[in-house]
Amino acid sequence: MPDQITDVFNRIISVFSTFTITDFLDIVMVSILIYICIRIIRESRAIQLVKGLIYLAVIYGVVNLLNMEAASFIFRAVFSNILIILVVLFAPEVRKILEQVGHGATAKNLRTIIHSGVAMEIAEISDAIEAVCKACSDMSDQKVGALICFENNTLLGDVIATGTEIHAKVSKELVENIFFPKSPLHDGAMVIRDGKIYAAGCILPLTKKTVSSALGTRHRAGIGITEQSDAIVVIVSEETGFISVVHKGVLQRDISDGDLRDILMTEFVPTGSSSDDKIITKLVRRLKK
Repeated sequence: MPDQITDVFNRIISVFSTFTITDFLDIVMVSILIYICIRIIRESRAIQLVKGLIYLAVIYGVVNLLNMEAASFIFRAVFSNILIILVVLFAPEVRKILEQVGHGATAKNLRTIIHSGVAMEIAEISDAIEAVCKACSDMSDQKVGALICFENNTLLGDVIATGTEIHAKVSKELVENIFFPKSPLHDGAMVIRDGKIYAAGCILPLTKKTVSSALGTRHRAGIGITEQSDAIVVIVSEETGFISVVHKGVLQRDISDGDLRDILMTEFVPTGSSSDDKIITKLVRRLKK
């Protein structure tokens, strides 16, 4: 046993004895590239593709352990061409990485490594929810259409890119002003991220499933984005004034502003020790952004 421990330490020492400044710079460079790629992928629904590839890799490992020859042949054929598959699957993201590097976005990403946000202000999210609920109540009375998307754990960078970034504190007046019928941004969706109005005038993907003919484009868009992410969407109908909320593709129609407040608070404002895991999840998500 002592000889084995000594052998391990000797190997570690031998590795560090040949470690040079070039090796250090090499590790730093690769780490930065991986970090930037992860940040850009997390800002789009491509993260779902990454999870799928990870699951396939795990299955491939199990198949190899069990010596399943037929399945192993299929997986080897897939993974032998993995670079081509990745380029095809992540073509938009690869293009975006090159564009951001060309525009000097790499320096900005490097700064965020040092100055990344650490805490999420729950009070700010509560105030945002309160402001949205009051605005929806007023817009419901006036039959002003609205489409508000609360980003959750799945980042909606690709959706945000279709609209106009605002980065403003949520207020009842600002929400109503954005959805005022003659406002340039009233036709699109508003995206709220971490208690702030991050963007407006955004285009959401429409659902492909058959829905009631009584539902318009706003409702179809709200259902569509929640089928592809864990966002929660609030809709105010321009025709009926009904307030609706959509989560995981399920639409709840004609709810009160009080019910809307309860739904949003339950999802975004954890309370009590039983929700400590949700608080930690949100903090980790903020660190990774």
